[in-house]
Amino acid sequence: MDSIAIIETDRLFLREMTLDDLDALYKVLGDREIMKHYPYVFDEKRTVEWIERNIKRYSDNGFGLWAVCLKDTGEMIGDCGLTLQNIEGRMLPEIGYHIRRDCQRKGYAREAAMAVRDWAFENTDYPALYSYCKYTNTGSIKTAESIGMHFEKEYPDPANGITHVSVIFREET
Repeated sequence: MDSIAIIETDRLFLREMTLDDLDALYKVLGDREIMKHYPYVFDEKRTVEWIERNIKRYSDNGFGLWAVCLKDTGEMIGDCGLTLQNIEGRMLPEIGYHIRRDCQRKGYAREAAMAVRDWAFENTDYPALYSYCKYTNTGSIKTAESIGMHFEKEYPDPANGITHVSVIFREET
């Protein structure tokens, strides 16, 4: 992979995804356990569409979900980044993350999400950043809280039943 790192942390680098990442990302998005809080588990076609959607975001917005890679091996273990998401009818900047199951509970999602939070506040004018998920996704909620986000609201949503929203404001960092 010759993509340039967008963000670097102690153990990770985040870079733009390419279609060469299909197999690595499918190990994440196609994992039933990881995606149990998502409306569906991805097949290869949906994973390709996910990558293509993020490639379009890079050109349209200057950001998207980036490949999360281990610094020591270059291996892609998931994605994390900033996207614009419909949160209760408003398009808001959201930090999202998905980490491969064997790499969970090692602080990688927190490390990547914290770096994305800092990048977003340094490189955009957004006054707040959000994270949203199905209300039962305690792992994702705890990751959001670990980077300084706090509960904003929950609302009924056809995709999630109930969607949980966390937020952090620029002045809180």
